[in-house]
Amino acid sequence: MFARLIRYLATLTKGRVVLWCYAIWYVVNVAQHFDPRPRLWLTSLGLAGIIGVALWISTSAPGKGSTRQDRWQVFRLFLMPFCVSSFAALVKDAGYILIFPPSLRDNFIGAGCIAGFLLLLAILRRRGHPCP
Repeated sequence: MFARLIRYLATLTKGRVVLWCYAIWYVVNVAQHFDPRPRLWLTSLGLAGIIGVALWISTSAPGKGSTRQDRWQVFRLFLMPFCVSSFAALVKDAGYILIFPPSLRDNFIGAGCIAGFLLLLAILRRRGHPCP
C-alpha cells in the first residue's frame, strides 16, 4: 500500500501536481475557517451534484466513439464545484483577495504546505522513481 502511494506521487504528471496543490490550498484554508453548520455543506453538496452532472454531460463525447472517463475523472468533476462553493461560503466576509487570505501568516502556512509537498515529490523523483 505504502509503495503504491510512493509510486503514485513519484509519477504524478504536472497537471496532477497542480491539482494536488489546489487541494492543499483548499484544505489549509478550510481548516482555518471551518464552519460545522450542515446547511453550508449540504448547499455545497447540492451545487456539486447539479454542476457535476452538467460537467459530466458536457465532457462526455456523444456518438459512437464516445470517450469513457475513469472514476477519478468523474469524481473530480463533482469535487471541484463542491470545493469552490464551500470555499466561497467559508471565506465570505473574511477579507480574502481572490483566493488569498488577508493574513500573511495564513498565506505562509498554505504556501509552506505546498512547498513541502513539492519538496517531497522532488525527493521521490531523485531517488530513482521515473518522472513522466
